[in-house]
Amino acid sequence: RALSPRPAVAVRCQEGQLVVTVSRDLFGTGRLVRAAELSLGTAACLPLSPNPAQAFITFVAALHECGSALQVTSDSLIYRTTLFYKPTHSGNPLIVRATPAEVPIECHYPRRSNVSSGAVHPTWAPFLSTVAAKERLQFSLRLMDDEWSKERLSNGFQLGDSLRFQADVTSEGHVPLRLFVDQCVATATPDRSSSPRYAFIDLGGCLVDSRAENTGSAFISPRPRPESLRFLVDAFKFAGGVGNLLYISCHLRVSPAAEAPNPWNKACSFSKASGLWAPLEGTAAICSCCDTGTCPFP
Repeated sequence: RALSPRPAVAVRCQEGQLVVTVSRDLFGTGRLVRAAELSLGTAACLPLSPNPAQAFITFVAALHECGSALQVTSDSLIYRTTLFYKPTHSGNPLIVRATPAEVPIECHYPRRSNVSSGAVHPTWAPFLSTVAAKERLQFSLRLMDDEWSKERLSNGFQLGDSLRFQADVTSEGHVPLRLFVDQCVATATPDRSSSPRYAFIDLGGCLVDSRAENTGSAFISPRPRPESLRFLVDAFKFAGGVGNLLYISCHLRVSPAAEAPNPWNKACSFSKASGLWAPLEGTAAICSCCDTGTCPFP
């Protein structure tokens, strides 16, 4: 019987550390990545000294190391980090043969069990499970017509118009979910890290464009359903003659619908009438970090 192929990124969540194993053929194209092109977390931790003869590169890090983020829920401790792939440039600086990639990694541990006794093993979400989840969760982001009744056929706008976005997730056999938009970035090129760059949603769900002068940008209340989110953004373009074409990319995320909105899971707009940030759901306290810029990013 043929064995299942080993995943490109595998994670083992142990009691005090995580072990990440990365295939050198990360994308399955035959182009092998170099260990120097990989790092773990915002602290850019390096892998173990690689053996060129091995087909895998390994990272070992304590749960709190490498800039990992901890989220505490009612029943779990969730450690989050990211595997970064940043390809080195080819000999010709004018061409690019590979694009950067980010692989989110999570380790989930139950709060109500004794994980040090050895009787209970921590649950975890390896990359293979993430891929399987993506096959069941279908995300979409659409421009809608003025009545929010159907998708807008044209993507051309004039200054003074409003862009109506609707984000959705379709889940099959999953627990009820609530959808959030952590960030939306506009650029003049398809590269979301290029300059000029304008993040009109940022800080894990703050619609920062709603605070700009003379804008009506806002999250639309109420939601059509928990797994759908609508928001309005006034049309804009970049100054400086970089053209009238905008590329918009957004990071969509879900949480269990039963989980109360919190600083990690929020949709906040600035109310010019009150001069305060207002949440689509939950209390105003979850939006206070939109002013200080200290929001915990999921």
